[in-house]
Amino acid sequence: MEPDLFTAAAEDRQEKDPSSSPLAVRMRPRVLDEVVGQQHLLKPGSPLRRLVEGSGGPAGASSVILWGPPGTGKTTLAYVVSKATNKRFVELSAITAGVKEVRAVIESARRATGGFGKETVLFLDEIHRFSKAQQDSLLPAVENRWVTLIAATTENPYFSIISPLLSRSLLLTLEPLTDDDLRDLLRRALTDERGLGGAVTLPEDAEAHLLRIAGGDARRALTALEAAAGAALATHEAEITLETVEATVDRAAVKYDRDGDQHYDVASALIKSIRGSDVDAALHYLARMIEAGEDPRFIARRLMISASEDIGLADHTALPTAVAAAQAVAMIGFPEAALTLSHATIALALAPKSNAATLAISAAQEDVRKGLAGPVPAHLRDGHYKGAAKLGHAQGYVYPHDVQGGIAAQQYAPDAVRDRLYYTPTRHGAEARYADVVERVRERLGRTPKGADPS
Repeated sequence: MEPDLFTAAAEDRQEKDPSSSPLAVRMRPRVLDEVVGQQHLLKPGSPLRRLVEGSGGPAGASSVILWGPPGTGKTTLAYVVSKATNKRFVELSAITAGVKEVRAVIESARRATGGFGKETVLFLDEIHRFSKAQQDSLLPAVENRWVTLIAATTENPYFSIISPLLSRSLLLTLEPLTDDDLRDLLRRALTDERGLGGAVTLPEDAEAHLLRIAGGDARRALTALEAAAGAALATHEAEITLETVEATVDRAAVKYDRDGDQHYDVASALIKSIRGSDVDAALHYLARMIEAGEDPRFIARRLMISASEDIGLADHTALPTAVAAAQAVAMIGFPEAALTLSHATIALALAPKSNAATLAISAAQEDVRKGLAGPVPAHLRDGHYKGAAKLGHAQGYVYPHDVQGGIAAQQYAPDAVRDRLYYTPTRHGAEARYADVVERVRERLGRTPKGADPS
């Protein structure tokens, strides 16, 4: 770690007065054995363990991208690496750092490697906030292993991180922590001297409530515990009661988490009630989210996802309805937005259901992940640029509008997947019409119905 003067002063103050740091910071694991959850990433020989153990040689530890929801341990794992490894450890945040800072770190790493044989680990938090050009600046250092990159992101890296950087790194996915993981963490914080040191106790009902509102987020769990413990100690109580937790948790969420409690359990129940066509249950969960002060845009986004995930072409008006609701919500806000969200929720709950579109893209993505891709057929390639004809691009392509019926019987898919059938329409609602259409079109195209199952 190479802190500046201000960072060094802050760390010195925290060492002299640990209580000045939030509980979540004080309880941050110092070694791998203290890490809760994510055991699938910490097995012997895993990239993270090799980083911690300082494995080198011709098969040295790879750069890694840590992808997962907030509070699942991305920063914690990087912190453990910083404490355990004998390599130089430099930390940057994409919120405040730019290309200038990245290049300075890389140049320093090159000098350390060449002059002293000292390897550098660069932890880059919130990498999804970097632009393409900023991410490009990392490529030479990662490719030549001037630095070993540990990058953390809460966004889907396939959309937020450039492909060349992804191909040079290992993508490690962190899962939300289980209740058992969080229970161990809470109990450790209650008794550990770095935490509350046994100053208060936590009965089962209060513990269960903390686990529920945490939603798999360790930081949120510890933040809520700290707020509840502070309230109990302020009134000279030795026990954190359920009433104390309920009275303080909302305040804690505002104080420590700008996003607030996302009510994932209730959001999940809303979507599952819509999927199950129980309009009354869906309205109940919608009302709970509204009364809890949930961001109406969050609710609208969930409804748009539901429209494609669970309804699809069974009712082709579902997605436009959800999108219109999202646009209206953004324009009017609460309290009137409650009417628009109710309108959309009722429409989606009562619509015929189909997950055929969901299964179709999942099957196609699975094939791509397994390497079933291959080159685009030559006749489908772009033939507009100079020299394309010499390469055979666009040669032999049949323009469908010139064919009776508008369907040209030619190969469209790459050879590796030419016989794969991903979309299996249901006979629910309007999708029955698509089922008839897709059957006729596939017959005209000569597609062999071998299905999307690779086996």
